[in-house]
Order: sequence, then structure tokens, then C-alpha cells
Amino acid sequence: MENRKLKIVFFGTPEFAVASLDALRAAGHDIAAVVTMPDKTGGRGKHIIISDVKKYALEHGLPLLQPEKLKDEAFVEALRAIGADLFVVIAFRMLPQVVWDMPPMGTVNLHGSLLPRYRGAAPINRAVMAGDSRTGVSTFLLKHEIDTGDVLMRRSIEVGPDENAGSVHDRLMLLGAQTITDTVAALADGTASPVPQSELDAEPCPAPKIFREDCRIDWNTPSAKIHNHVRGLAPYPAAWSEFTHGSKTDSIKILATRRGNYGHLTPGTVAPAGNRVIVGTGDCAIEIVDVQPAGKKAMAAADWYRGLHITAGEHLILG
Repeated sequence: MENRKLKIVFFGTPEFAVASLDALRAAGHDIAAVVTMPDKTGGRGKHIIISDVKKYALEHGLPLLQPEKLKDEAFVEALRAIGADLFVVIAFRMLPQVVWDMPPMGTVNLHGSLLPRYRGAAPINRAVMAGDSRTGVSTFLLKHEIDTGDVLMRRSIEVGPDENAGSVHDRLMLLGAQTITDTVAALADGTASPVPQSELDAEPCPAPKIFREDCRIDWNTPSAKIHNHVRGLAPYPAAWSEFTHGSKTDSIKILATRRGNYGHLTPGTVAPAGNRVIVGTGDCAIEIVDVQPAGKKAMAAADWYRGLHITAGEHLILG
């Protein structure tokens, strides 16, 4: 029997949400409206920046809402007038109860972790930073406390020891699109079985928003932790460090590292090793593979180091 098609209001902003919106539309559901963040201005020319979800909505002629305030009476009434069966939320702001409690079938959220692990704004980064070998996506029904609602589906992937957050993001984006489509189908045909997170086989842990100081590398920590820190923040927002060369102190983003048998160096001390650049950590040295100096494009670490023209006997220190 063909699945029932639902009238859906979709809430989302970044690229991660677009794949799911496209999958729901391809499955034949009625996307009655798309809600995304208001446009911003940015860049040197102060040009208008629109969200990836808005771009998709405009390209496919989907009705669009961009409220400044989610409790705004006119916005709430506009939602109510749509008469949607279900709201779907992916990578959006926290919704007030007057919104998420509106549709008769509830509001479903897709989250980039295996809940209850990594509740919060940065689940993909935090999982890779922690060195987890497995992560995934979860769909759940929204309730008051953030990311705590009853889970509808969880699907997982393996994370490679050298894989970065960008790669994991892209794989979870596709897995999430299939998972949200399957979840909506289960809700439509009445086979969905919500499970309280307290009954799932994982300990709750937070995944708070990442700020600049969270990205700084502490070279006194072990190489494994630094490697996970770097790949968990790559390619964005990127781990970083400072170095002093001559009279100038500058910052540099570390985009990729490699662990190996590189011996020992004092933490933060940089040294060439053939065509490689290695740096000391809290246990053994680690290779810096790719970097992005301030104001420049990403490059191989060896090219960056050669461009500094380090003199014999001089030691470059990252700190």
C-alpha cells in the first residue's frame, strides 16, 4: 500500500537541511511552507546572504516564511492557517511550544548524533573531537528540553580514524535525508514507535556550541587528542595555534594532522623531517599536513614552513 502523503511545514537553514527537504519533496509530501532564518548582510560589499534552505525553496517555488521572532502573532497565525499535519525541523532555532505543539501529528526533529549522546548545537564536531568510532542521526519528537524528546529512528555510520568532521557531516546529511523520509512514512502509516531516551543504550552528553577559544590547540596534550581535535574542527571552524617568527606573532589554522613514528620534541616545537613538518606534543611528535596561515589560502604545511625561511638553529614554536 502506498504511503499516505502528509502536509508538512519544514523548518531549516543550512545545507545539512536541504537534502532532507529535497527527499521529503521527492517522496511526494506536500511541503506547504518552508521556514528559514531572515536574510543577513555580510562581506566587504555588505551583500545579502540567504540561507541554503531559502535558495532551495526559491528554486522550487515553495512558499517561504522568514520570521524575525518565532512567537510573533502574525507568524503563528500564518502557520495555523496552513493546517499542516506535521512540522519537520532540521538545523533551526529552538521553537517555542506554541509552534511545536501546533500540528496534530507533532513536530519531528532530525539531529546529527545517536541520541542521547551529543545533545546541543555541535553534535558532529563534538563526536569527532572525542574520537568516537561511530556516530549517526536520530529523529525524535520535540518537547520542552532541547534534544530530549522520544526517539523515532536512529541510524549509524562508522567514523574513520583520520576522517574529519566535514566528511562525516556530508555522509550524515545523506543518511539523515533517508532517515527523515522513513520516519515521516512511519508516522503517516501509523507504525512509528517513539522510545524515551532514558531507555536507549547511551549515556547523555552535551554538544555545546563551539567558540574560537574552544578551537585553540594545547600542544601539551597527547598527540591522539590533538589529532582528534584537529579533524573534529576541520574544515570549519578549524583548530588554530599561534606562532612567533621574528617580531611578529600570528595565528595559523591547522587543517590536518597525521600520527606516526616521529619521535619526541618539546610540546609546540616545530621541526622539518624531510618533506614533512612535525611538532611536539604531550607525548610524541605529530605531523602537520595542511595549514591555513592568517589571510592566506590553505596550503601544505611543508610549503608554509619553507616560506618562513627558518634559519639554522632557530626554533619555531606553536603555542
